[in-house]
Amino acid sequence: MPTPIPPPLTPADNRPAGSIRSADDIEILFGQIVRRYDTMNRLMTGGRDGVWRRMVARAAVMGGRDGRVLDVATGTGDLAIALAGAGARSVTGIDISQPMLDAAAAKVASRSATGQALAVELLHGDAMRLPFDDDTFDACTVSFGLRNMPDYAAAIAEMVRVLRPGGRWVCLELTPFRVPVLRAGFGLYFERVVPIVGGVISGERDAYRYLPNSVQHFPPANELVVLMQRAGLVNTRYRLLGGGTVAMHTGEKSWPGA
Repeated sequence: MPTPIPPPLTPADNRPAGSIRSADDIEILFGQIVRRYDTMNRLMTGGRDGVWRRMVARAAVMGGRDGRVLDVATGTGDLAIALAGAGARSVTGIDISQPMLDAAAAKVASRSATGQALAVELLHGDAMRLPFDDDTFDACTVSFGLRNMPDYAAAIAEMVRVLRPGGRWVCLELTPFRVPVLRAGFGLYFERVVPIVGGVISGERDAYRYLPNSVQHFPPANELVVLMQRAGLVNTRYRLLGGGTVAMHTGEKSWPGA
C-alpha cells in the first residue's frame, strides 16, 4: 500500500459542493450512453479501467469480516463483478440509472449461464439516501461515480454511515490533472478529442463534453482526503494512477470513541 500522505490542504471555498449537473440530468445522461459506456471506458483508459477496478476490489475485500460489500454507482456492474471475483461473500450494487442496472444484470446473468455464479444483487436507488441500516457493510466502493453526485461530502458521509466500524471505503475516480508539462496536451485530448470520439461512438456528444468539465470541478486528490476525514474515515491514503489522471482513495471507518 502507498505511504500515508501528510495532512491535506483545506478545500477551496469556491469549488462546487457537488456535480455540475443535477441528479435528474445525470440519471438521464447515463441512460443515454449505456450502450457504448463500456466501449468508451476502454478507449479512454487504454483498457486500464479493468485493471484499476480489480485493484479496488482487492483493496476492498482485504480483511473483511464476512465479505459483505456495497458498490455505489455500480453502473454496468464491472466493479461489482470484480468484487465477487476477489472473494467478497456478497456484493450489493446500487445505481440511480435503471438502464445501467439492466446492463449490469445482463452481465451477471451471462456469467451465471456459463457456470460462474456470482453473489451479486442489483438495486435501483439514490447514493445520497442509501436504503440500508447503519453499520451494515464490511466495505463500500465507488468507481467513477462520486464525481456525479450532488454533494460530495454528504455522499461520502452516507457511504461511511452504512459501513461497519473498521470497514474499508475505496474510491476510484478521475482527478484534475496537475502535471504542468503535460497538462496542455492532456487538456487538448480530454476537452477536444474525447467529446468528438464519444459523440461518434455513443451519439451523445454532450455527455462527453460533461466529462472533462466535471473533472475540472472535482476536488484534487489531496483535497478529497479532507472530505473523507470529515466523514469519519481514518488511515486515509491515495494513489495516483494513469499518469496522474486517476486516483484511488482508501480509508477505514473509525471505531466509536476512537
